[in-house]
Amino acid sequence: MIVFDDVSVLYDDTAEPVLRGVDLTVEEGELCLVVGHTGVGKSTLLGAVNGLVPHFTGGTLYGRVTVDGRDTAAHPPRELADVVGFVGQDPLDGFVTDTVEEELAYAMEQLAVPPAVMRKRVEETLDLLGLADLRHRALYELSGGQQQRVAIGSVLTAHPRVLVLDEPTSALDPTAAEEVLSAVTRLVHDLGVTVLLAEHRLERVLQYADRVIQLPGDGTVVTGPPAQVFRTSSVAPPVVELGRLAGWDPLPLSIRDARRAAVALRTRLADAPVPPVRPATEGERPVLLDARGVTVTYHGVPAVCEVDLKLRGGEITALMGRNGSGKSSLLWALQGSGPRRAGTVAVTSADGTEPADPKSLSAARARRLVGLVPQTPTDLLYLESVKQELAQADHESAAVASTDGKSRTWTRNQPRNQPRTRPRSQPPTQAAAQLSARVVLDRLAPGIDDATHPRDLSEGQKLALVLAIQLAATPGVLLLDEPTRGLDYRAKSELTHIVDDLAAEGRAVVISTHDVEFVARAADRVVVMAEGDIVADGPTTEVIVASPVFAPQVAKILAPLSYLTVDQVTAAVLPSDGEAGR
Repeated sequence: MIVFDDVSVLYDDTAEPVLRGVDLTVEEGELCLVVGHTGVGKSTLLGAVNGLVPHFTGGTLYGRVTVDGRDTAAHPPRELADVVGFVGQDPLDGFVTDTVEEELAYAMEQLAVPPAVMRKRVEETLDLLGLADLRHRALYELSGGQQQRVAIGSVLTAHPRVLVLDEPTSALDPTAAEEVLSAVTRLVHDLGVTVLLAEHRLERVLQYADRVIQLPGDGTVVTGPPAQVFRTSSVAPPVVELGRLAGWDPLPLSIRDARRAAVALRTRLADAPVPPVRPATEGERPVLLDARGVTVTYHGVPAVCEVDLKLRGGEITALMGRNGSGKSSLLWALQGSGPRRAGTVAVTSADGTEPADPKSLSAARARRLVGLVPQTPTDLLYLESVKQELAQADHESAAVASTDGKSRTWTRNQPRNQPRTRPRSQPPTQAAAQLSARVVLDRLAPGIDDATHPRDLSEGQKLALVLAIQLAATPGVLLLDEPTRGLDYRAKSELTHIVDDLAAEGRAVVISTHDVEFVARAADRVVVMAEGDIVADGPTTEVIVASPVFAPQVAKILAPLSYLTVDQVTAAVLPSDGEAGR
């Protein structure tokens, strides 16, 4: 169905090809999972399937890509629309209409599908993806996860023979992600649809894959059965990491198979104390942000309902809940830029002045109190190069810092693999570190050239750049809205270290996310929202283990033991002879 014949792709502003001599055949009815670190060329590989590369992206394509016998070099994307359905990383980039129902029908209109058939397919897709209640809603009013479901649905209604999905579940809550992936799997098995799917949250999709296409980063590809590729892959979900640690053979790819293999490991760990996930705490945590009765409405419809929330210095809080539960609305209301119908927000300043409401302050002063990284990172990118964006971020941060009359330096003297305590008896001080935006970017997504235009970066790289820009200001309270979208496991590990360091300085960090594996590693506390209200608030272990929806893979495999991460298992028992799981 899809054939890559000695394909190389070279962009005008790069010295080395993104893809190099790729020979690849994807059979009809096959679900192939494309994996690799952020920025290695996964989106380029997918874009070559429907002609976006090079017709839209530019650059030069060498070799030949054929889809159902059509050469993509001779057929632009519009001439492949009846065969290939493509969903990119950012749903907003693909929307062309105003409402959910119109967007689902648009592709069929362009393909001259009869009206009666169109109506039937729209209704089926609304039910399939849980969008029936949103059919008349404007697209811009939807949450990021809802927009992503609409983007997937707009492709499914055309009944393509090839489906190309770039990070299809990155903004979806666990339940919605399972529904989408189940729908995709049914298309593969019931209709023989060919699927190419790139995803960083491998724990969600690995069990569905027939074959894995790995991009090591040198432009080549490695293909094979999932168990074979992930035996040595540099990116792997927790179930695979645990299997490697325990020496299980064959390597399990699903929770069911891993639980069967883990009987001996659970027995061995039963009497061992569970190592803590987070560093130990000292002293009482000061309240940096106190929100009371926060209410947000849009056109009379409540999004946040009288929420009370206290954020303490040195604490990392995960904000979770299904798509549309009000998480983003709450973050914008806390930051001061979003609408707030009622309620108060008081933020304690690092200089010891009286608590202030960010909504009443200048933008520069508010940013120093509360920093927010939005769901759509490109909202904060407006200059012509990565270097300019980083320089501007450092300049603004230095300017704000100078108004306080104090200078700050960044130090990291203690190795990461040693136990640390986090002093939390004091609010964030002016002696705390000012991170260089370039340093943060290199830790999250190394290798990005200074001259690259921000809009030419992958979604994961854009997010890393915006994180670097916001973290350069080192605000006392930092709000991150879906910060792990587009980030691979290595980048998420670096992000964990960065927010941990910020918390160690006494800052309060809130991370709105659907990434349960990241929450298990990074968060001290979990707050769960539903229909604009807080329905759960407590320590990470208590909240996420209590729910089968939010539980991470290790917790499911080793239940009833209270392990959350592979690192905890490693600390509890280091199998030197490969016999831990046998």
